[in-house]
Amino acid sequence: MSHTRSSQLPGPAPAPDDDTAPETTAEAGEPKPKSEEGAPPAADTDSLTGAEAEAGSKTEVVDPKTEAKGKAEPEAEAEPEGKPEGEPEADSKAEAEAEAEPESETATEPEAEPKPAPDAEPGPDAKPAPDAEPGPDAKPGPDAKPEAASQTEPEPKAEPEPKAEPEPKAEPESKAAVAAGVEGAVGGRGWRGRHPRRARVLDWVGTGLAIAFVMFALLVPNDITKFEVGRLLRIPAEGILGAALLLVLPPKARRTAVVVIGAVLGLLMIVKVLDMGSYWTLDRPFDLVLDWPLLDNARSFMKDSLGNTAAQAATVGVIALVLALPFLTTFAVRRISRLMDRDRHTASRTLLVLGTVWITCSTLTLEVADVPLASHSAATLVENRIESVRDGLKDGEAFEKQAAVDAFADVPPDQLLTGLRGKDVLITFIESYGRSAIDNPQMGEPLSETLAQKTQELKDAGYASRSGWLRSPITGAGSWLGHSTFLSGLWIKNQSRYNHLVAGDRLTLTEAFRRTGAWRTVGIVPGTQKAWPEGKFFGLDHIYDSDQLGYQGPKFSWSTMPDQYTLKAFRELEYGKEGRKPMMAEIILTSSHNPWAPIPRTIPEEEIGDGSVYHGLQKAEGKDPKEVWKNPLDVRDEYRKTIQYSVSSIVDFVAKYGSKDTVLIFLGDHQPNKTVTGDNPSHDVPVSVVAQDPKVLEKIDDWGWTDGLKPASDTPVWRMDKFRDQFMTAFGPQPGGAPQ
Repeated sequence: MSHTRSSQLPGPAPAPDDDTAPETTAEAGEPKPKSEEGAPPAADTDSLTGAEAEAGSKTEVVDPKTEAKGKAEPEAEAEPEGKPEGEPEADSKAEAEAEAEPESETATEPEAEPKPAPDAEPGPDAKPAPDAEPGPDAKPGPDAKPEAASQTEPEPKAEPEPKAEPEPKAEPESKAAVAAGVEGAVGGRGWRGRHPRRARVLDWVGTGLAIAFVMFALLVPNDITKFEVGRLLRIPAEGILGAALLLVLPPKARRTAVVVIGAVLGLLMIVKVLDMGSYWTLDRPFDLVLDWPLLDNARSFMKDSLGNTAAQAATVGVIALVLALPFLTTFAVRRISRLMDRDRHTASRTLLVLGTVWITCSTLTLEVADVPLASHSAATLVENRIESVRDGLKDGEAFEKQAAVDAFADVPPDQLLTGLRGKDVLITFIESYGRSAIDNPQMGEPLSETLAQKTQELKDAGYASRSGWLRSPITGAGSWLGHSTFLSGLWIKNQSRYNHLVAGDRLTLTEAFRRTGAWRTVGIVPGTQKAWPEGKFFGLDHIYDSDQLGYQGPKFSWSTMPDQYTLKAFRELEYGKEGRKPMMAEIILTSSHNPWAPIPRTIPEEEIGDGSVYHGLQKAEGKDPKEVWKNPLDVRDEYRKTIQYSVSSIVDFVAKYGSKDTVLIFLGDHQPNKTVTGDNPSHDVPVSVVAQDPKVLEKIDDWGWTDGLKPASDTPVWRMDKFRDQFMTAFGPQPGGAPQ
């Protein structure tokens, strides 16, 4: 009611293990051009032996008939001493022979005129080329005419051009095709090419992680308390059907199906994450229609408990997770689809085997550690969510019909609550005070001693008490829903109903006191740290929030101030004033709010002051909630201490400052979360009525409640929304119909 509302694809074919490029051989080199007229081919040190390379380096014969043709072909050049970077290495044998021969003159004296090779002397019928100038050792043949030499003017010798840096030879197509399948060749093809074995291992690891991720998404329960490793070893029917669908679809439809299946799987994980949080706090699944406002309340709770920085970090993390999950699941499904497509035969046989095993396990209900091997939990969850959405959409209409029926709406004010006129009525909610605090042996025994002690203190002060059980609509969190259910007489089980309630004109118990004009109505709400316009709906003349109570001490985790200080401020601001009219006060005590560490202790009232004293007490005695929450037993122990503290605070206050006209009603708003209660807790909370005037308790004798502050285990349990009508009937005239 009133205080802040507290989920790589394999690369190309791997390269050989050798990181070096394959060496080129003479046979794989560039083909040698044909020579005409007996002239030797151009020198090619990559394909000739050492002797041939030496001969080729000393002469260059140009045939006029092939000069033009040679211009179109790449001119062979001698291998330079400095090999260009990136050029393939020569054949190891040819290289060894070349090193054994003396260096060619061409290589050492590039400007010297070329000389014919010893083995290339022209035969008797050979004629020198017209443009070729004979060397000094050349001899004319018997048919040579001296006039020819004189008729031809020698051309001036061309200055040798500077030798250009040789360019790497282009690989033939056949070699390039081979090199294309060999990663890590000249120039490199990335990390995968240089480390093929590691790449293969990473591919298999990635595929394994994709399969595990999809299995996890299908099999992980939506209630974190039910998580067991055995649940992840089941066979999901949804996974088998999805894989079979991807296997039979054509490529284009399969790509679309991958995206759809991945997105649906991601959304399923998001729903499971929401359910985990909702089960942990509210002990029920997340309502996809009605519970979205609770996310803002959860963020406010984290901000109040852990600070703004932690709350912002958690918010960013949740948003990132929600955005990332559909992409991750889609990527995983895509990888699995490609794996199946590469080996369709094996994939088909595997799915056939898994389907047969699933049917067998389902038919025979085979289990391992009480967990069925055949699973269809994802489909069941989707079915339940669809049904929940339908119910949520219908809930608003159903609630409107319920709210329209009010047996006390038309009762005149002077006939309301006549049996309490002149009394001070204090309706006090104790945060998270649930039945587990009494029934659980670890907590119940110490708390039972406290309740017995406080019952005796009340008797000594002249009070009597009766106690019973009420069933709250919520558990774990959502205190304002419990408060509004108790006060309105309607079952407020979700935020949508709460919003509808406060927007209407339903007669609440607090409004009934105000409407009579016989009481001043006030609200003491230390947990409210911002504007609370709903206070007007509940009929409160004045509301004291955390700012108006004057507290100057530290927060105790979520609780803005200790309960002992809250009650002291209430007495000073309202209850202790002289000459005031009777009062109805709604008081919400917050010291027992999650996470139950650090907690205050009871101190002498004269030491409380403005609360500054708690700074030193918290520093000296307070426990770190992070340390407490490492062990559930420690959490339960601290929770129990907070309940003892809150109950002691309100009972001590009434015993000391109450009077014969004081009537105290105090109760829990809901059970704590599952860390305290364990699995499948009830929604029951204790409720007690305390008064000095025996006539007050006589009016509720027929309720069957237990004497004292501890209700018996067999005491009748009412739904919390029934209390308003029972109470107003007991202390006022009968309404139009008998209460149920």
